[in-house]
Amino acid sequence: MDYDILIIGSGPAGQHAAWQAARMGKRAAIIERKPKIGGAGLQTGTIPSKAMREVAYLLSRSGGMRQALAPDSRGRHGLLADAVRRKEGVIAQQESVILQRLLRHGVALIPGEASFVDAHTLQVVDASGNTRSLSAQVILLASGSRPRRPSNIPFDKKTVLDSTSILNLRHLPDSLLVVGGGVIACEFVSIFAALGVQVCVVDSHAQLLEYLSEDVVGVLADSFLSMGVEFHMQERVAEIRKDGNGTLTILESGKQIRTETVLYAQGREPNSGGLNVERAGVAAQDGWIAVNAHFQTNVPHIFAVGDLIGRPALASTGMEQGRAAVLHAFGGEQHVSAENLPMAVYTIPEISYVGKTEKEVQKENIPYIIGRAYFKDSARGQCAVFEIGATDDVG
Repeated sequence: MDYDILIIGSGPAGQHAAWQAARMGKRAAIIERKPKIGGAGLQTGTIPSKAMREVAYLLSRSGGMRQALAPDSRGRHGLLADAVRRKEGVIAQQESVILQRLLRHGVALIPGEASFVDAHTLQVVDASGNTRSLSAQVILLASGSRPRRPSNIPFDKKTVLDSTSILNLRHLPDSLLVVGGGVIACEFVSIFAALGVQVCVVDSHAQLLEYLSEDVVGVLADSFLSMGVEFHMQERVAEIRKDGNGTLTILESGKQIRTETVLYAQGREPNSGGLNVERAGVAAQDGWIAVNAHFQTNVPHIFAVGDLIGRPALASTGMEQGRAAVLHAFGGEQHVSAENLPMAVYTIPEISYVGKTEKEVQKENIPYIIGRAYFKDSARGQCAVFEIGATDDVG
């Protein structure tokens, strides 16, 4: 075998799997198809959006854009430029940190697109078309996911955007319609509303972040309303059209909404199409890879972690999944639970939780009580000059 473990994907899950394998004295290599390392978490997702959010967050702390800069177009667009520069600076710095850390641990980095030849062998094709085969005792899939892009949505990277292309905007729109009410959608609602954009949300559910309790989400919704966000809940998009220099969104109810831009943020798709997992006998459903509690697929020496296995699809959980999979593969700890990892939604204000949500304990018929406290009533809350914020303890 060429390696003890081959890892497909250099995102948070793949990185931590590689570091864990190296610490155990294993020959590890990461295969990355993109020209830059870090995966969606660094290049197009977690880190870029959080870097931009920090600029928006500081504005929300100082009274927001609408009061300060609404008449000043140059000022508004300058702030977007600042946010983009911050994002690009953070990405470059983190690329260097990740690369140095991988090399320091002796992890090989192999550029190219990997696909299975058989259960222990991968074919890797680099950007020049050169092909080679690599084999390993263990193979770990951490190729991540991408935004879902339905064929009937006219994406153009200018006025109709997904969660990747919106990070590359150089012009701050006057208005933005966000399709979706999940984590990614809500984070971008926060960013652009705080930057002074008129934002409206269309979602098929009765509430945002429908898996969380109503009172927690209610605090977030109130914050959005205070920033001028409009809601069209329990509505579905029938069609999105280009309309002059903007967009026209037609809902199934017949409502029509004109905005300069649209962000379509409903769901993600697994990056498994080119892996040819069927050649290794790995089971997949609609591209998502099924795993057991140890992150093994139905082929015991092939593991899958991160976004590729579905929810919660967070960087923090992917890191722990990668580490746990390698420990199990090479006889370390037999089981590492990621159940109690903290989950975070980087909205303004933020939402975080650990363990089961109120809706989950209700569904499982687990007796519980709720303790509630308000951040605004604490000294820290008063120092922060916030008027919102609450904590719920479900136990």
